Amino acid sequence: MRISKKVAEIWLKLFKKIEIYATMLDNNVKYNYRKAVTQYMNRFELVVPCHFGLEAVVKREIYDLGYEITRVEDGRVSFEGDAEAICRANIFLRGAERVLLQVGRFKAATFDELFENVKALPWENYIPKDGRFWVKKASSIKSKLFSPSDIQSIVKKAMVERMKRSYHIDWFPEDGAQYPVRVFLYKDEVMVTLDTSGDSLHKRGYRLATSKAPLTETLAASLIMLTPWHADRILVDPFCGSGTFPIEAAMMAANIAPGMNREFTAESWTNIIPRKLWYEAVQEAEDMIDKDVQVDIQGYDIDPDVVAAARENAKRAGVEHMIHFQQRAVADLHHPKKYGFIISNPPYGERLEEKSALPALYSQIGEAYKRLDAWSMYLITSYEDTERYIGRKADKNRKIYNGMIKTYFYQFMGPKPPRRKKD
Repeated sequence: MRISKKVAEIWLKLFKKIEIYATMLDNNVKYNYRKAVTQYMNRFELVVPCHFGLEAVVKREIYDLGYEITRVEDGRVSFEGDAEAICRANIFLRGAERVLLQVGRFKAATFDELFENVKALPWENYIPKDGRFWVKKASSIKSKLFSPSDIQSIVKKAMVERMKRSYHIDWFPEDGAQYPVRVFLYKDEVMVTLDTSGDSLHKRGYRLATSKAPLTETLAASLIMLTPWHADRILVDPFCGSGTFPIEAAMMAANIAPGMNREFTAESWTNIIPRKLWYEAVQEAEDMIDKDVQVDIQGYDIDPDVVAAARENAKRAGVEHMIHFQQRAVADLHHPKKYGFIISNPPYGERLEEKSALPALYSQIGEAYKRLDAWSMYLITSYEDTERYIGRKADKNRKIYNGMIKTYFYQFMGPKPPRRKKD
C-alpha cells in the first residue's frame, strides 16, 4: 500500500514539528523524521503462502514479528510491511512457503480485462529497466480464465507494454536482477505478485541427505508449533527419516532462524530494499541464537543409513550436539521420564505392497505409547485406521495436505506436568 503525496507531506510536517519540540526539550534528542516518512510511504501488501489448514500458525508467527495481519485466506496470510519486513519475514518465518509482494488485485473474466488491469499496475515502481522479469507461475481455480500458459503470456505482454511507456524504450535487455512474477486467480479475482523468496522457504540449506519420503521443513515446523511442546520438554520422533522434526525442534529451541543460511531473490532488488536491511536482519537473527540451551530431543529410525543421513543434516543445521539419533525400532521405544512428546510422520503405505504391514506397525506404535507415562503423541499420516490400531481415539484431528496427499494430524494429549513450586 502506498500513500498519496499530499498525505506524505502532512506526515513530513508532523514529524518535523516533533523533532523541533524534542530539540527544544533536549538538544540530544534527534528524530529522523525523513527516514520515518520514507519507511511509511514504502509500505507493501505482503502475501505469505502456507500449508492449507495451518494458516493460524503462520498468522501467529507474523504477529510475533510485529506486523499487522490484513487478510487470512485458505493457504495464505497477508500483512502490511515495509522493505525491512520483506527481509525479516524471509529469514524468520518457519511455516511460510514464500514471501510475495502484492503488486495488484482485481477482477478479470476475459483476457482483455486481464491485460488492461495488469498494464495499469505501476511496474516501474518495482522493476528497473534492466530487470529480468517473467511470469514464473500462474494458477487458476474456479475462474473463467483457466489456462496457466495463456495467463502467463498475457501478463508478460501487459507488463512489457506498461514498462515501454514508463521507460520510453521498445526493448529491454533483461540482464539485471531477477523479478519473478506469480499470478493467482480464484473466482475471477486476480492477484499479481512478485516473488521475493526465490526457492521455496522450506529449503533451509541443511537437508542434502534425504530419506525416501521426507516431510518438508515448513510443514514439520508448523506442526511442531501447533503442539504445546517447549524446549524444556522431551521430544522423540521414532520415525525420524532425514531428521526433519528433531532438527526443526532443535532450531526452535536454539532460536536459529530458518532462513539464515540461504539466499533470496529480493537480495538483489536494491531499488526496493537497501542491502543493509538484509545485513541487519541477519545480524538480528545471529544475536538471538542460543546453542547452549539444554534440550532432550531424540530421533530414531529402523534404517541405519537413514539415521546417518539425519546426523549429517543436523550437522549442517548446526544442531548435531542437541539431538540424539539412534537406530531403533518403534517396538523398542521406551523412556523413563514423564510428560514427553512424540511428534512423528510414520509410514502410511502409499504403495499397495506397503499397506499390508500398517496394522502391525500402528499396533506397535500404540503399544509403545501405552508404556510411556503421561506422554502426548502427535502423528501426521494418511492411514485411515490410525485410531483403531493405536487403541484410542485422538483428542483432536486436523486435516493437513502434505503436498497433494490428504493427511491427518492426530493429537493424543497427555496430562500437563505439575507446576513447579516457587522457591
